[in-house]
Amino acid sequence: MTHVVADPCIRCKYTDCVDVCPVDCFHEGPEFLVIDPDECIDCAVCIPECPVSAIHADTELPANMAHFLALNQRLAATWPVITARKAPLPEAERWKNGENKLLDLEQTSGAPR
Repeated sequence: MTHVVADPCIRCKYTDCVDVCPVDCFHEGPEFLVIDPDECIDCAVCIPECPVSAIHADTELPANMAHFLALNQRLAATWPVITARKAPLPEAERWKNGENKLLDLEQTSGAPR
């Protein structure tokens, strides 16, 4: 089992979860984070740290976010590891309650299909 960063993280990128991860399984992209499923040890300490509830166990992903498991795996292979907390994105407060942000991100930037 692994954990997955899903839609709520997009355009927010709160990194509270990174500080508590004992194995450095988070990877950072320009507008959100992902978890490397091969590195995650399923400790779940990151889940309560996320202020937008973007992290889920892979077995508990909402059906409409199931595709984030493959997306996390694919992007973790290319994005760099992040090991320390950073400030959230400048417009995080505006985006934190948004839904279906991946679709919006794909339409506006052409990524991360």
